[in-house]
Amino acid sequence: MSYVMVYAGAVPTSKKDEYLAHAARMAEVFKDHGATRVVETWGASVPAGQVTSFPLAVQAGADETVVIGWQEWPDGATQEAAFEKAMQDPRMGNMGDVPINGKTMIFAGFDVATDI
Repeated sequence: MSYVMVYAGAVPTSKKDEYLAHAARMAEVFKDHGATRVVETWGASVPAGQVTSFPLAVQAGADETVVIGWQEWPDGATQEAAFEKAMQDPRMGNMGDVPINGKTMIFAGFDVATDI
């Protein structure tokens, strides 16, 4: 069974290129530490809701775009062990320089139930 780590956040729209460059570096690091796939997306059609929505969940401002990404791993134990190593990898750079509000990001891990 495989495992997926999913994350969502808000990025200043003006910093798209900077964010995507960082995401590409992160993808290489996570792949080198055992991820089987890393996907990063940039919001294209993300409606604001009044009760629930992605923009509400990550507290996106008017000048921010919602991003969603996921990493696929062989299993949760592999992801957990690799995450610590990946965060220490010098290629990650200074995480404080990433143009995303880490306080409003959401993360969750899921066991894959269906993959057709």
